[in-house]
This record gives sequence, C-alpha cells and structure tokens, in this order.
Amino acid sequence: MTTDLAPARALMRRGRVLVILGLVAIGTGYARALLYTPEEARQGLAQKIFYVHVPAAWAAMMAFGLVGVASALYLWLEDPRLDRFAAASAEVGVAFGSVMLTTGPIWAKPIWGTWWTWDMRLSMTLLLYLLFLGYMALRSAIDDRNERARYSAVIGLMSLVLVPFIHLTVYLFRTLHPQPIVLKPSAPSLPPEMLISLLWGVGAASLLYLGFVTLRYGIGLAQELLEDARRG
Repeated sequence: MTTDLAPARALMRRGRVLVILGLVAIGTGYARALLYTPEEARQGLAQKIFYVHVPAAWAAMMAFGLVGVASALYLWLEDPRLDRFAAASAEVGVAFGSVMLTTGPIWAKPIWGTWWTWDMRLSMTLLLYLLFLGYMALRSAIDDRNERARYSAVIGLMSLVLVPFIHLTVYLFRTLHPQPIVLKPSAPSLPPEMLISLLWGVGAASLLYLGFVTLRYGIGLAQELLEDARRG
C-alpha cells in the first residue's frame, strides 16, 4: 500500500521557500544594520549585535509562547495538528534560543564587563530554554503518540506563564537588562534609523520562524503518515 505524502511534501516545499526568503531578509537586514545604521553613542560597534540578539530573542519567545497556546488548545480539543505544530514550534524556539543565549553574552562582555550574571531575566530565560530541551527529550522518549502529546502539552503550558513573566522581570526586579524600548506603552526609545533596522530584523526572524515551522511540520506529518502505513 502506497502512502500519499503529497500534503507533507507541499508543506516542506513551502517551508524551504520561506526559509530561503527569511535567510535573505536576515542577511540584508544585518548588512543594513552594519553599514547604514549609526553606532550607539556609548556602546559603539559592540551594540550592532543588538540587531541579531533582539530578533532572535523575539522569535524564541514567540515560538515558546505559541507552544503554550497550542498545548492548551490540544488539551481541550485533542487535535493532533496542534501537537504537531507545538512540537515544530518548540524545536524552532530552541534553535532561536541558542542564538539568543549565545549572542547575549558576546554583547554583555564589552558592555557589562561580564559574560553572564544570574539576574532574574537571564536566569528565567535560561530556565525556559532548559524546559524546552526537556520538552524535546520527553517527546523523543515516548513512543505512544497520544500519550506523548498529552505529557508534552502539560510541559508546554508552562511557557504561558514563563514568557510573560520574563518580559516583566525588568519591571519587577533589579536587573542589568534595560527596560523595553519598543514593547511598551509609550513611543519606542530608538532613533528612526535604529528602529527601522530592528523592525527589519524582527520581521526577518518572524519569517524565518514561519519557514522553519512549516518545514518541520511537514517533516512531522510525513513521519506520522509513514508510521501509520507501517502499522496498517
């Protein structure tokens, strides 16, 4: 019996196109940040990593937050598409989280004088990252699809608390991190040239997130279809 993988292949093709577009957007955006965006007065050239770190952090938090939303909906609706999306978003979130946690210390060293400090924002961000490493390990350890989805959804729900809390840590605790300069009630605290470069990077990271999730969702769908064919 042949398995119809056409839907999965269509998703993977679409995902690859979006990934290529996202990579081009990120490359051109960072070239703009390096070549045409003015240096920050006090931080100098080191501040340019801001245009990689912040978009990566945005994409990671968006990915983890959407895992939480999909997990909550899965526990209610038990739709396997929601679990498949949550799994894809978690993997992509970990990838962006790795970039975030790598570029952050590189930026921090010349500005703060230290690679890492255990303030609340950094500690909770690392906790969220480790939580999703555990999420992925759990998924790989359970063979039963329904059981894996339920257990994973329970862990994924925690991001609905952690992601907003991480955003609020700069208001609730003393931290080396500055307060938000864009996501705040008042106007963004950036000159127009810097704001455009930042928003370009955030948009490019969002597009790349969409591409990776679409591609990973298609791979997950193909794996499930082949698994069902072997069992049938």
